[in-house]
Amino acid sequence: MLLENKKLVVTGVLTDDSIAWHTARLAQEEGAQIVVTGFGRGLRLTERSVQRLPQPCDVIELDINDPEHVDALTADLETRWGSVDGALHAIAFAPADALGGNFLDTPAESAQTAFTTSAFSYKTLAVALFPLMQKAGGGALVAMDFDNSQAWPAYDWMGVAKSALQSVTRYLARDLGEHNIRVNAVSAGPLGTVAAKSIPGFERFDDVWGERSPLVWDTTNPDPVARMVCVLLSDWAPMTTGEIVHVDGGFHAIAAGAGSD
Repeated sequence: MLLENKKLVVTGVLTDDSIAWHTARLAQEEGAQIVVTGFGRGLRLTERSVQRLPQPCDVIELDINDPEHVDALTADLETRWGSVDGALHAIAFAPADALGGNFLDTPAESAQTAFTTSAFSYKTLAVALFPLMQKAGGGALVAMDFDNSQAWPAYDWMGVAKSALQSVTRYLARDLGEHNIRVNAVSAGPLGTVAAKSIPGFERFDDVWGERSPLVWDTTNPDPVARMVCVLLSDWAPMTTGEIVHVDGGFHAIAAGAGSD
């Protein structure tokens, strides 16, 4: 199996329509042991959703911006497994005034929150897991991304944070490669998850993908994205690091929809 005997941490699991949940499901089906993380008001949703996995697993509360939570995660994993082979970073947040067309009016504090939670947190997670991945002889980190090489309506400072996440990916790849730790990101097309639906104007993403994506993109199906995450967490991508892998139906490669005529 692709992930046999791997010990993986999957962050950002909320409901069973999320990329993180589907990654956890596929990872278990491919032989991995997993723990997932949740946080705050969504923690009960996470605890309920893991009961629908092939093998219900433990949930660790993690506020990635709280050093005590981060230290507790490391301590738990040290006691539980002694080492970690990989992790999915699926953590992002921007305050309401940093989204929805408020770009020019967003206060610095809200932009900083978006950056710290959505981009800097990848470094935070990597540093927390680093000693445990060293004990495993290396491993893989994967972050969930949304391509922001172009400006999008309504996405605003979350778009800026996602661009920063791509840069964080490259710098982590630079610094962790000598320890046999690969660091990548998966840039997914729009999916109708709880998190995505909270973005004002999300339906516009759906419309433009239907016009431009050469492969038919299904916003209700996270499975193709989860599959790529599992490949990058596995030993089948041993020389791939610092990459932003697009799983978006080919949208990013097409300048305009070809149409049917």
